Amino acid sequence: MASPPSFLLLMLTVLGLLPWSSSSTLTTGFQVGLRHIDAGRNFTKLQLVQRGINRRRQRMQRMTGMVKTAEKNDIQALVHAGDGEFIAYLMIGTPPVPFPAIIDTGSDLIWTQCNPCMSCFHQSTPVFNPHHSSTFSNISCSSKLCKGVKPSKCDKSCEYRYTYGDESFTEGFMAMDTIYFGKSPKRVSIPHIGFGCGVNNRATGMEKTAGLLGLGRGVLSLVSQLGAKKFSYCLTSIHENKTSSLLFGSLASSNFTGNFAETPLIQNPLQPSYYYLSLEGVTVGGALLPIPESAFQLGKDGSGGMIIDSGTTITYLQEDVFGVVKNAFISQTKLQVANSSAIGLDLCFHLPVKNEEEVKVPKLILHFKGLNLTLPVENYMVSDPEMGLMCLAIDPTGSLSIFGNIQQQNMLVLHDLHKATLSFVPTQCDKV
Repeated sequence: MASPPSFLLLMLTVLGLLPWSSSSTLTTGFQVGLRHIDAGRNFTKLQLVQRGINRRRQRMQRMTGMVKTAEKNDIQALVHAGDGEFIAYLMIGTPPVPFPAIIDTGSDLIWTQCNPCMSCFHQSTPVFNPHHSSTFSNISCSSKLCKGVKPSKCDKSCEYRYTYGDESFTEGFMAMDTIYFGKSPKRVSIPHIGFGCGVNNRATGMEKTAGLLGLGRGVLSLVSQLGAKKFSYCLTSIHENKTSSLLFGSLASSNFTGNFAETPLIQNPLQPSYYYLSLEGVTVGGALLPIPESAFQLGKDGSGGMIIDSGTTITYLQEDVFGVVKNAFISQTKLQVANSSAIGLDLCFHLPVKNEEEVKVPKLILHFKGLNLTLPVENYMVSDPEMGLMCLAIDPTGSLSIFGNIQQQNMLVLHDLHKATLSFVPTQCDKV
C-alpha cells in the first residue's frame, strides 16, 4: 500500500453472506458489516472528530509524500498504519487465524505480519505463520501481482518493501492464501488472494491490527483481485453505535432504484491508486463562491486535485479554496467566532444554546462535474453543547484536497469501476 493505511477503522461483521465461488459471488454480490474504531465509546461527536484528526496527521503527510515520491519514481510510499478509521476483522489461511486489518480505499497492498518475524510491531492476535497454512503459496516472479509491486526484487521469491518518510515501513515477500470474512456458518472464503507477508515491519498505533486491506484502484487491491466492477460503502453517523456496510458486486447498488447522478472518477497517472474526483465549485448559503475552477484541478505534475477517502475523518481543501469557504461561513453564520486552536479545527463558533438545531447554518453544496451534492448540516458542522462550540468539519491543506468520511455519512458511495464514475445516494446506512 502506499503506506499502512489511513481510513475508516471498522470492525467487520458479515451480513447474510453466501459461500464463496469465484464464478458466482460477484454475480450475487456480498456484504460486509463495518464498525467505526471508536464505536460504543463514551465520546462526544466533537471528541470523535478530534480523535480522527489526530489519526489523520500521518496519513495526510503520507498522501502528499506519495505524489512527490511517485513523481521522482522512487520507492512507493508506505502507509503509516495507526491513522485508520475502520478495522475489518478477517481471517487468513487454512486453518483460519485472525487477521484484523485496517481497510483503506487510498492504497492497494493487502499485507499482514508473518512469522518468522525479524522485527514486528506488537499486535493483539497471534502473528500469521504461513508454514501452518495448507492453502498458502508463494507468488512467482512472472506473476501479474509480483509485477504490480514497485519496486520489487525477485530471486527465490517476490520481495517487497514499502516505506514512508516517517520511517514506518513493511517489507517481506508476496504470497497467496485464502482470506475469510465473517463467522461460520455465514463465512465467505476467498481463495488465492495475493498479499504481502511482512517479516520486517515498523509502525506505531497498529496494536489493534495485524496489517492492511487495500481497496484502491491498483492491481494489488482486493477490488482488483476480485475483478469487481462495482463496490460501495455506506457509513453511519460517527457518533452512532451502528453498523456500516461495505458491498461488492451486484449488491453494491441492487438495493437502490432510480437513476443516480454520477461524477467521473479521474485517473492520476502518478498516483493510480487514488479515486480522484472532479470538483468544480462550492456554494455556501445561496452564493456560488468566487473560486477559479483551476484551483480544483489536477496538475500535469500530479499535484492538486481532490480524492475521496474512506479513511480520512474530515474534508481538507487546498488552503486558498478553504480561505474563501471559511470567510463565507463567518459572514453568513450569525455567531461569534471562537478560538479553536485547542480543538484542532480551523473554524469554530460559540454556541449560545444547548440545542444546536436552533442555529441557522448556511447550506453547503459541492459542485462536482455532473453532480451537485447538497450536504446535510450534520455532515459538515459538528457541535458540542457542553463545550458551547460548533465547528466546521473542514480544514485547509496543501495542494491535495480530500473528501472525508464525515461528509459521506448516511450516503451510499457507489464506485462504478466499469464506467469510471462515482455516485452519492442519500441512505439510512444502518438499514442497508
